[in-house]
Amino acid sequence: MSETVVVVVPDADILASTVAARLVIKIIDAQAERGWAGVVLTGGRVAAKVLRSVKELPAADAVDWSRVDLWWGDERFLPAGDPDRNETQAREALLDALPLDPARVHAMPPSDGPDGDDAKAAAARYARELAAAAKPGSSELPHFDVLMLGVGEDGHVASIFPEHPGGYETGTVAAVHNSPKPPPTRISLTMPTIQTAEEVWLIAAGKDKAAPVGMAIEGAGPQQLPAAGAVGTDKTLWLLDRAAAANVPPKARSLR
Repeated sequence: MSETVVVVVPDADILASTVAARLVIKIIDAQAERGWAGVVLTGGRVAAKVLRSVKELPAADAVDWSRVDLWWGDERFLPAGDPDRNETQAREALLDALPLDPARVHAMPPSDGPDGDDAKAAAARYARELAAAAKPGSSELPHFDVLMLGVGEDGHVASIFPEHPGGYETGTVAAVHNSPKPPPTRISLTMPTIQTAEEVWLIAAGKDKAAPVGMAIEGAGPQQLPAAGAVGTDKTLWLLDRAAAANVPPKARSLR
């Protein structure tokens, strides 16, 4: 049964540093265990802060970055290099400064990629890339040591929105059309895919996140509040600043 842990820190800057430190340790531990690590990145302001914080950590030098597989939980279906793409933001914040193996950096296809503006075909291409990285004969998906997610003001995670068709997808990757948050077309891992990660980390900062965070931790339905359905196989970790944790019962908090 998955363990749920709620960690609360004073503000968004400390949150970014805390997540960065945990991420580096998680990668080091995974590499010590099997020689490599699989991480799913997210987008947003806090995520960019986390990646910039990783760059500042001396412990990051202990990571063999050439043996880290990087994936994305979702992506805005925009041209390559567009500043609003999660990939672009991650590269600017950290990835371009690391000695990564380019073959292990698995960006979601852009709208000017091999499938053009066909988001469904692009999603299918990413699903095939995931399957190709899986252990032969074992799964449609590779092992994710940690899968990071931001939490939206409406409780969405990745590009899975409340009561939106994407929340009912059963494949591994979905094209999302008519997103309630711009841009309207996106690519996203599905909830069943998210739930295969060893650890799922939900990261939120600010008072506008307090309501969905509180409802998700208290057990809201995953169709109405997708954040409530994002759980890891071993651990579900809520990483919050004090404002985002305002509606979390004190007994649920691991650290104040």
